[in-house]
Amino acid sequence: MMASTSAILPLHQRYVNGIPLPQARSRFRPREKYLIFLVFIIFGVLCFSSIVFLPDLREIIQLDGVYHEFSGIDSAQDLVLLHPPNPDIINMNKDQLFKHEQQGEDVHIKLDADRLRVKINAQMQEDKLLQDARNVLNMDKEDLLQQIENDKMKILVDQQQEEDEKLLEVIVENTGAIGGQGGEPQDEVTRSRRNKIREMMKLSWDGYRQFAWGANELRPISKRGHSASIFGHSSNGATIVDAADTLFMMGLMDEYNTARTWIATSLNFNPGSDVSLFEINIRFIGGLLSAYALTGDTIYRIKAEDIARKVLPAFNTPTGIPKAMINIKTGNIKNYNWASSGASLLAEFGTLHLEFTYLSEVTGDPIFKSKVDKIRTFLYKIDKPKGLYPNYLNPQTGSWGQQHVSTGALGDSFYEYLLKSWIQSDQTDIVARTMYDNAIEAIETYMIQRSSKSQLTYIAEYRSGKLIHKMDHLGCFAGGMLALGAAGSKRRDHYLQLGAEITNTCHESYTRTATGLGPDSFHFEGNSEAVAMRNNEKAYLLRPETVESYFYLWRLTHDPKYREWGWAAVTALEDYCRTANGYTGIRDVYNVKTAKDDVQQSYFLAETLKYLYLLYSDDSLLPLEHWVFNTEAHPLPVISYTDNENQLAPPSIPPK
Repeated sequence: MMASTSAILPLHQRYVNGIPLPQARSRFRPREKYLIFLVFIIFGVLCFSSIVFLPDLREIIQLDGVYHEFSGIDSAQDLVLLHPPNPDIINMNKDQLFKHEQQGEDVHIKLDADRLRVKINAQMQEDKLLQDARNVLNMDKEDLLQQIENDKMKILVDQQQEEDEKLLEVIVENTGAIGGQGGEPQDEVTRSRRNKIREMMKLSWDGYRQFAWGANELRPISKRGHSASIFGHSSNGATIVDAADTLFMMGLMDEYNTARTWIATSLNFNPGSDVSLFEINIRFIGGLLSAYALTGDTIYRIKAEDIARKVLPAFNTPTGIPKAMINIKTGNIKNYNWASSGASLLAEFGTLHLEFTYLSEVTGDPIFKSKVDKIRTFLYKIDKPKGLYPNYLNPQTGSWGQQHVSTGALGDSFYEYLLKSWIQSDQTDIVARTMYDNAIEAIETYMIQRSSKSQLTYIAEYRSGKLIHKMDHLGCFAGGMLALGAAGSKRRDHYLQLGAEITNTCHESYTRTATGLGPDSFHFEGNSEAVAMRNNEKAYLLRPETVESYFYLWRLTHDPKYREWGWAAVTALEDYCRTANGYTGIRDVYNVKTAKDDVQQSYFLAETLKYLYLLYSDDSLLPLEHWVFNTEAHPLPVISYTDNENQLAPPSIPPK
């Protein structure tokens, strides 16, 4: 029996000859209509119930729809969301009924709104990740690899930015600094001269900032960076570190802040070649510690300690006398090939005490001071020929090398640090003072001379029992040293006068040139007094030692001639060394048309300009009773000790 497929519901049948036939009709019967209506009612009730009683199902609603609905609610929540009734019209304790932080605010509504925001933000983030994934799947291989590299770079940049932000945060400690800025002189002439030195500093800094930023030094004529071999092959911003305390002292705060930012974010100091322990100590460690002492900014202390730890392998010798050069990356140490018998140099291993002592003081780690104390102990015990200290000492055997004694190159700052260690210790380091006094007595006995014609006092060199009647410009610091060391001496007036005489001789070496600037070395032979004899001695390399002695003699005597001598040097610098972008040394001080060497030494900003500025400042700026200058003119504070238990027993002074 076949049934028709065209009927929707069962139909009444007609029979033809007993066989049922399908019969189509166009309308439902009433009972069928009621049945269909009942089905729709039940379906509607189920849908409504799912919305009301199953709220979690709402999460499957598309994000855009939810976001638009929420936006409407959020903007009209005052109209849509119910607020608590006014407590004033409720006859009950409002503190028990409502626990709201503010009257009229329903915390439950706020919490619901916050939860909804969190859900929407999470869904938006999820959709973004899904969209990003779809975009990645649609990228070709090269674009995908490039995207990965870009993402890596962005992560690194973000990490570096976070680290830089931490480094740029200034954390200040109390260092007890006194007189780090100020010192405005009273009279107009002196004030004008001081402002001139400040302008010279700004020119020097601006030229370096523009043409050699991050390099060790500036070539102001060729407008590019420069690096001497003492810095290795790396650019470590020697000028920035050397100049920071001078900028701060002069109140050039925009320039100082620029230097501080670079030091905080860019000074990592990992040169891959040999560098000079001596230069790294006096310029970098000394410069950073000075900036810390003046400002209390901890970034300088942290950086100084980091560099000092990197150079500690240089002290790994049988005697504790460090070698001259160190490779920071490999830890290899060596001495100069030209040094006598593989020896270390007196001026280098003897010029560490101020910085390493102060570093132990501010870090609390005695390792730094222990290194320089070991050097001091060794030198105290070793035999000295005629009480003199030769310039060469073998760090392996502990034996003196060539018998060459000098207060100029190779020996100079060793004597300076004996005196200044005593000053730094608040005059408690008796061993340092005794060693200084003994050394000066020997020098006065065997090396201090007076010229036959003009009776100029100078310190000759002593080589294998013979005198070489020559002084280096480097040795011109000795006038200031002897005057500074007069206090505490049994012959105070004598050494103050001796310091003044040597300072006068160095001044004469300036006045006897065509340019008014002193040569790098000068001799006393026959009728030639305080003049260079060889071509390689005629250069002026922006050195500070003569004006350094002017500064000390001015502070100790207030004789106005020292300020006049200093101003003559400033005038000569302006006439022969100034360029549009900074200052440069000259090759022949006896020739007014001399060539320039196109190098602005970092010590010009650290020392020469600092001492000139101090020369025209009031004594309240960096007062000598509170500060001691390292050999790069970086001021470090005098340390007041409460005990001397780590001091060596003072030796007796041997007879002459």
